[in-house]
Amino acid sequence: MKGKRETHKNRIRRSKWDWAFDLTNGAIMIFLVIVTAYPMYYIICASFSESAQLRAFQGLLLAPIHFTTGAYKMAFEHPLILSGFRNILIILAVSLPINIILTLICGYFMASKNVMFKKIFIIYFMITMFISGGLVPGYLNIRDLGLYDSLWALILPGAVSVYNAIIAKTAIEGIPDSLIESAYMDGAGELTILFRIIMPLIKPTVAVLLLYYGVGHWNSWFNASIYIDNQDLLPIQNVLRAILIENSDILGSGATGDVDVTVNQYTETIKYATIVVSTLPILVVYPFIQKYFTKGVMIGAVKG
Repeated sequence: MKGKRETHKNRIRRSKWDWAFDLTNGAIMIFLVIVTAYPMYYIICASFSESAQLRAFQGLLLAPIHFTTGAYKMAFEHPLILSGFRNILIILAVSLPINIILTLICGYFMASKNVMFKKIFIIYFMITMFISGGLVPGYLNIRDLGLYDSLWALILPGAVSVYNAIIAKTAIEGIPDSLIESAYMDGAGELTILFRIIMPLIKPTVAVLLLYYGVGHWNSWFNASIYIDNQDLLPIQNVLRAILIENSDILGSGATGDVDVTVNQYTETIKYATIVVSTLPILVVYPFIQKYFTKGVMIGAVKG
């Protein structure tokens, strides 16, 4: 009975100002959710709409206009869009193993103790975060190495991020020294210790690094615009950028016959369908990595 009375008193103590604050706060949160979510909802509705009707429509779009999946059919049939997805998947498949391996090696080196000239190398690594050779030297370097107009020009230059290597270093430093010393006593080498002992113990950090590198490659378009001249080698983000920002006829120039007619028919909605298709993979993958994300980021944030 006493507990019920205390609960009843707590309910009575809430004044009208408390209720007003809660209602106002809830209304603001709902408004912010709507403002944030509506642009994506608009894109989804527009992608399922008829192109001519969408161009003539004005106001809030709450549902597709003359529902059609023609824009998505076009997106999955057009050779340039398909090659864009193929290229970005190749880049991810080749880049991510290289990124993780080199980042862990770099982080392991920086976390190791009793390494000669360690501080000098760390300072050298840190300098590269703030100072680079510049755009023109980078272009000349890619050209002289024979990487120009190839996917390797999008893979090798960004193979290691110093920021991500520092996150790996911090995670590795959290592993007890006794565990590594025991591996040495059992005859394990450096690479064995790194990839068979340390790497399984820092899975959350590795998952976060994969997410960082993956999203970085997926959203990257600048390097491809400089180093890639062949349209068939362009990643999907460059194709999307040409459609949306440059108002380019890149789809028409890459199509022939019936496909070209379909491009003209879905000129407006193909933009929105391509946005949805290019965004969906990241949205699908993220929930599977989310459970590691907070832990992996906090490891890099708390320790120095």
